[in-house]
Formats: sequence, C-alpha cells, structure tokens
Amino acid sequence: METRAVGASGLRVSRLGLGTMTWARDTSPEQARSLLEMFLEAGGTFVDTAAAYGAGDAERLLGHLVAELGVRDDVVIATKAGFAVRNGERIVDTSRRALLRDLEGSLTRLGTDHVDLWQLHAWGDAPLAESLAAVDHAIAQGKVRYAGISNFVGWQTAQAATWQASYPTRTPLSSVQVEYSLLARRAEVEVLPAASAFGLGVFPWSPLGRGVLTGQYRSGTPRGSRAATDHFAWFVEPYLEPRSRGVVEAVVRAAEGLDLSPLQVALLWVRDAPGVTAPLLGARTAGQLAPALAVEDSELPHEIASALDDVSGGPNLARPLG
Repeated sequence: METRAVGASGLRVSRLGLGTMTWARDTSPEQARSLLEMFLEAGGTFVDTAAAYGAGDAERLLGHLVAELGVRDDVVIATKAGFAVRNGERIVDTSRRALLRDLEGSLTRLGTDHVDLWQLHAWGDAPLAESLAAVDHAIAQGKVRYAGISNFVGWQTAQAATWQASYPTRTPLSSVQVEYSLLARRAEVEVLPAASAFGLGVFPWSPLGRGVLTGQYRSGTPRGSRAATDHFAWFVEPYLEPRSRGVVEAVVRAAEGLDLSPLQVALLWVRDAPGVTAPLLGARTAGQLAPALAVEDSELPHEIASALDDVSGGPNLARPLG
C-alpha cells in the first residue's frame, strides 16, 4: 500500500488506516485478529484507537494482538485521550491530570512503552495551554512520538496549532482527525484549510458516511447493521434522512459505471480528496475490510469525483482542475 507523509512531519503512514472503535464489543477478538492480519498483509501500517473505545477494551485487544503477532515495529499506533463514557454519559476532561492518566492507562493496555501518535480526543473546558503542556510533557518523557488533535473545529484547530508553533520548545502538531465523507463535507469549510495552512495531516473518520454510503440502507435497515443496534442507531440515523438519498444514489450509479462497489467509490472519493492523509476504516469483519483494501490500484476519474462533489454539496474548491 502506498504511504503518505503525515502533514509536514517526518512520520509516514499507509494511505488507509484501520479503526478499532468497535473492537471488543461488536468485533470479537477472532474477527479483530483477522482484520489486523489482512490489513498488515495489504501493506497497511496505521492503526487508530482510543482510551474511550470499549472503555479501554479496544486498546487492550489491539495490544494483545500486536504482541501475539510480533508486529510492534510494523505498525504506527495512534490513540486518543480526554474523552470517556461513564454511566452512559459522555465526559470530556482535557485537564493535565486526566490526559496523563489516560496515557498511562493506554500504554498499559497496549503493552508498549510509547504511542506513535497521541491525540486530544476532543476540545474540552480545561485551558488549551494546560492540555497542550501535557502533550509536551508526554513527548519529553519519550512516551509519545507525535501529537495530534481530534474533532476540533476550524478555529480550535488553528488556535492549537498556532500555540504549539509559537515557542521553539513546544511540540508542533502533526495531524487532525475529523469526520469527512460525501455526507459530511463541513470539514472543507475551515478544518481542511486550517490543516493545510499549518502543515497537519488529515485522518477522516467515517469516510463511508457511517455506513450509509455503502448503499445497504437503500431499502430499509438490515439486520446486523449498525443502525439496527441499540448502541449505534443514534450514530447512523442522521444520515438516513431524505437529503442523503440523492448522494447515495449518485454513488451507486457511479459504482455501476466503474465496475466498483458503492463502498469503494465513496472510499476513493475521500482517500484522494485534497489534503487527506488516510481515511480510517471502521470495518467490523474481514468481509467488510476486503473490498476497501482492494482499491489500492484504483482511482476515480476526475469527472466522476467532480460530479460527486456537485451532488453532495458543491465543488471542492481545493480540488485541482481536471
């Protein structure tokens, strides 16, 4: 698999990443092993997790598999801190105390002495300078190699990047993680321009529109899909409204003309969008991951990518003219 630089940093990762949000909950240990083995065999290197995923169980499972397969030097492990779900309530705590506590827990669960990319999972109420000082501290201790942010809006991205770049001893940010797909193009307004201006790599999450762009919901909610589960229905429902149907149908038509699946068309659109480093694949099974990995040698014709731009919200002004 082709690799790409993470923004202006020296870090390079595969141009597709493997997400682990469902691991140890909807994805069993056996399925997770198959996913990781398939991803590595395809040349993938970037694996993203978080302290909050499965209340730490996703990290624990990833650490076990990496050790069992003996591939620590072959993977770029990214994790996140500052966010948790407690008693069904989402808690954001980006204080120095909480962030460093999360990091220690992540290192223990992952079974490693460092993470390659450590990301603030969300913007919090703690002073930004305090949160970023915790990042610098972790870097200085050798427990973190590169730093990033996740789910920051445009002005927050710019403020964080500017703060870190304003003093020589601070660690420059390397990346931003943000939702981005044909059904979620808000990142193009401010986040992607900010990332470009500050030399940040971009890791889109939910590049398949929370699964809706695969076309599986065109005639209802399939049994076993995320929308059919109690804990993920809320996540998918916003993209099952009528406004999404036209985009999904355009993806399906493009797929038919290109002899690809809708999943592959939607993924290629994100993977090769201006500024993107690596979309994160949230596959739950090897059967879902295989078609995503099969697009390595494919790309969308410029006219198809532009047509999908038009139907999903308008031209992408950063896209080079064909």
